[in-house]
Amino acid sequence: MTETTKDEHRHEEAEELRKETAEESPELQEHDQQAALQKQLEEANSKALYAAAEAQNVRRRLEAELKQATSYAAAQFARDMLAIKDHLDRALAAVTDELRADKTASQFLAGIESTSRELDSVFQRHGVTRIDAKGESLDPHRHQAMIEIPAADVEPGTIVEEMQPGYMMKDRLLRPALVGVAKKPD
Repeated sequence: MTETTKDEHRHEEAEELRKETAEESPELQEHDQQAALQKQLEEANSKALYAAAEAQNVRRRLEAELKQATSYAAAQFARDMLAIKDHLDRALAAVTDELRADKTASQFLAGIESTSRELDSVFQRHGVTRIDAKGESLDPHRHQAMIEIPAADVEPGTIVEEMQPGYMMKDRLLRPALVGVAKKPD
């Protein structure tokens, strides 16, 4: 018999002896009841502390979710506004020097440029920033490679062309930059 088995056997014998004695002794019965009640009280206290801790964790989690929801509530609206920004930028990029020299067209262009600047200002106030792409190394968390372009003068994996700008809202990606990435020439 191992030492552990002997201890278990002794414990069982002691428990049987205590039960036999308790039947005849009201003091032992009362002591056993008190011990049982003490154990129940400890279990109830433990459960109450666990429930309080769980409630506090739920409250903290909900506060964090509310803060995040409030902070990023405008994300979908900002994504939608990016299409307008793209259209304004393309319109301004397509304007020739000849058209800029025309007095009527230049006033019209000044309005478009003013709208574009105001949209940039609104984006800035709400934490929407353009992602730097050209000349940077490809970051799959901020850039989406669309094509590979053979280039001997830059390291492979370097962005050499930006097809569509990407934007972040604070620390969240709104839209990845669509880019062309350098590769070794064939």
